[in-house]
Amino acid sequence: MKSEVSEMGSGVGGGGGGNKYGSLNLTDLPQDCIATVISFTSPRDACRLSLVSTTFKSASESDAVWESFLPSDHQASIPSSLSFSSKKELYLSLCENHILIDGGRKSLQLERVSGKKVYMLSARDLFIVWGDTPTYWRWISIPESRFEEVAELINVCWLEIRGKIAISMLSPMTRYKACLVFKATARAYGFDFQPAEVSVSIAGTEGCKRTVYLDAARGLRQRYQIVPRRIGLFSRSRFLGLQAPVPLAPAGGDDQYPKTRGDGWLEIELGEFFNDGSIDGELEMSVMEVEGGHWKGGLIVQGIEIRPCL
Repeated sequence: MKSEVSEMGSGVGGGGGGNKYGSLNLTDLPQDCIATVISFTSPRDACRLSLVSTTFKSASESDAVWESFLPSDHQASIPSSLSFSSKKELYLSLCENHILIDGGRKSLQLERVSGKKVYMLSARDLFIVWGDTPTYWRWISIPESRFEEVAELINVCWLEIRGKIAISMLSPMTRYKACLVFKATARAYGFDFQPAEVSVSIAGTEGCKRTVYLDAARGLRQRYQIVPRRIGLFSRSRFLGLQAPVPLAPAGGDDQYPKTRGDGWLEIELGEFFNDGSIDGELEMSVMEVEGGHWKGGLIVQGIEIRPCL
């Protein structure tokens, strides 16, 4: 990158003569001019350009550059109790750590490469059928959750969870995916065979629905189906009763089953939505299992995360 920019700088005016306008090195430009150009790139490019020269380093780390990478409404979201020495420090902090907003009912973070906004709606910010009935759900605090409370499913035959977020809160011109973030307790039951129906849509519209399984163990069983292994002219399993696991792709695809996140929680994708910046209203996400009629329990719901697709 350094050599590329150096070549650009030496080549603007012909570099070594032969150009009637003379030569121009980019590092000779005013720092605020360089900062303006860098602000139209990306956080990654700004970090790379800081290696070109001391002038580029000063411009690349200026508040003017990193202010352009932050969401335009970030000042309204940052608690007044938090202070940062520079806009770059603020940006990197929001990439590494979430902050709680809306009275602790939501969290906000930035995707490191693009600076796009990432939200998680807490369980308290969701609509959970029978959520305030202790017989079916209870509210507990656990240290691994980012929120003060999570919802633990005790026992229900009708599972319905819905969440909404204003589309205007999302980064424009960005494709988002929504995921239910949860854990399964040691007593989890009722999710191994009956799928749940999930959807992401603009509130008031039908949207696209699909089925998923909330039982993580089912995904493992689908990937490693048990089939007999044959040796020679006879089936060894016929005599010894031995079977070997063979990796197979799940019939419905990997996105039908929960995945383990970097923070140790499980997530299941609910769907995607492209925000072109021109749509008003709310984005609605849902998880429902109401067809089977059988009882289920043993899930701990932290919330629903809405993040940019990578």
